[in-house]
Amino acid sequence: MSNSRIVSAERVIHAPASKIFDIIANPYRHHEIDGSGTVVKPKAGTPERLFLGATFAMDMKMKASYLTNNHVVEFEENHVIAWHHVAKFIWRYQLDEVADGTLVRESFDYRKPWGLFIIPLGWPAKNQASMEQTLKRLAAIVETA
Repeated sequence: MSNSRIVSAERVIHAPASKIFDIIANPYRHHEIDGSGTVVKPKAGTPERLFLGATFAMDMKMKASYLTNNHVVEFEENHVIAWHHVAKFIWRYQLDEVADGTLVRESFDYRKPWGLFIIPLGWPAKNQASMEQTLKRLAAIVETA
């Protein structure tokens, strides 16, 4: 789904929000759930668990290796976590408990003016496909554990 330069994917995961949030809030587990295949590992000094205002750096690889420095800008335990890097594009996870588990919505917000530059590169569509894979991987981890 895409709306005003926000791309998102959602999935009901059959597990409590707290179990799902614990994985998302742990940057040392991001490589396990990353559907894009770009997350390698956190850099030294990255906190074990994210919190509002936390900064964390990740080694990444997309054709070439690179580093992202991220800042957590939203954090509500077991409900919302979001961060951005230098371009200020926001990755957000929102968790809402439903009758048969937790509705998890991952979104990529590229509404900053320079977000227009990523459209011709196809990043919004690639990010949507990656988010769908991330949610699938996240479900596989928490639903079988």
